Amino acid sequence: MNRLFFYLYTFVVTLVYILALPLIWIASFKQKYQESIPARFFLQHNTPFPANGVWFHVCSFGEARAIKPLIEKIAPKDLRLSATTQTGIDVLKSYSPFSRYLPFESLLFSWIQPQKALVVMEAELWYLLFLIARQKGAKTILINARISERSYPKYKKFKWIYKHIFNSIDEIFAQRQEDKIRLIELGADEKRIVVTGNIKMATLPKPTRDLAKSNGVIICGASTHKNEESLILDAFVNFRLKEFGRLIIVPRHPERFDEVAKEIDKVAKLHSLSWHKFSHKENFSSDIILVDRLGWLVDIYAICDVVILGGAFEKIGGHNAGEVAQFGCKIISGKYYFNQADIFKMIDGIEIVEKHELMAKLKNYREIKDASINSSTDITPIIKAISRVL
Repeated sequence: MNRLFFYLYTFVVTLVYILALPLIWIASFKQKYQESIPARFFLQHNTPFPANGVWFHVCSFGEARAIKPLIEKIAPKDLRLSATTQTGIDVLKSYSPFSRYLPFESLLFSWIQPQKALVVMEAELWYLLFLIARQKGAKTILINARISERSYPKYKKFKWIYKHIFNSIDEIFAQRQEDKIRLIELGADEKRIVVTGNIKMATLPKPTRDLAKSNGVIICGASTHKNEESLILDAFVNFRLKEFGRLIIVPRHPERFDEVAKEIDKVAKLHSLSWHKFSHKENFSSDIILVDRLGWLVDIYAICDVVILGGAFEKIGGHNAGEVAQFGCKIISGKYYFNQADIFKMIDGIEIVEKHELMAKLKNYREIKDASINSSTDITPIIKAISRVL
């Protein structure tokens, strides 16, 4: 450990924490953060984990689901799970009662207890998280590591920080060879890096409910973000001029359910379409259905003819197309899928379009090839690395 860097970094993040407290307190009143901010920044209802477990840390919903095949190898009494978002925590709580929000870095000194291992998913590269956990005896492992082409220039600007972070990581499992090269350039030890592929494709979630498919073409706007719903709604209205179909919209973030409902209501009234919230009626009998519940998306994919995958028509980075492709339906995506580039390469048949092309592409959906998965991921090296500390 470089002591000068340690003291300087700790001083800066602590100062930032203190100065930001008024803004953090104000933000805690927003519905989206009413649970996470008090837990992360004030340790409210956020006690430390019991010692001597295997601690997995993720950011959000998708990552929390992706670690399931790994945590199934760990005895329930040894599991320790943390996340930084409420959607992530909601998934983790279904795995183990030992689920917590990760506190802000300045609060980790007394919060972290000695663990057998710390396994961190993707880009959660927090210096004090790795350093303190390792100093208290944990083997530190970074899994599904990725450095996208778009974000790489930003990482390089802070290379001097990342070099110190990688000094506290024992093993790294990268998604692609390109990620390995970028990690090395940022200061990671080449001998500690193994390329395993994207673990989000290792064990894709399967349907847990057998949904009834209604008549007509079933179209799903999946994991949508702001401005994407209006784009999809316009394309659907145009589609209905040619053919009968139903549109299922599943916003990515629960706090946007009401906002999207208002937008759907406006379009439905203008074009004499029926619609309902899935929380009010669990079927797909209306022209437009707003799924305002979490955990239903994979079940819905299983009955879809066409999926318009959100997060890529705006500069979000895209979402996991593998969960859709396993059902062989048609997939349409925007061009901003940079965070999912490796997964997209593992799938044949994804139709990439510009915003202005979506309307015509949906109308001629039969010309799109059915999606299929062309490769897989081996998580055996990760399982072996964790097993060595048990």
